[in-house]
Amino acid sequence: MPWPYPEFPFPDDGPEPDGADMRLTSLVAQRLSADWTTRRQQITVTVQNRVVILAGLVADPETRRVAAELAWDVPGVSDVCNALRLYGGRRSRR
Repeated sequence: MPWPYPEFPFPDDGPEPDGADMRLTSLVAQRLSADWTTRRQQITVTVQNRVVILAGLVADPETRRVAAELAWDVPGVSDVCNALRLYGGRRSRR
């Protein structure tokens, strides 16, 4: 399930997001949690200056792609940084 607020309340050393960013965070998280492809994935949604940052782990490249498309489809989003990684990542060879 997507998490809209990775570190809430926000640390004292950083600026608090404005109302538009918080609204976009909520809208993107709702879209991700409603979609069958992304609803059970470990996705963190953060928005800074209308730029959506997707972080966490997903099952496959298709899920990663769908998450970015869903974020782009939210009105008001100016860019999407897709930092989602696949489960397992790099595996060492023995």
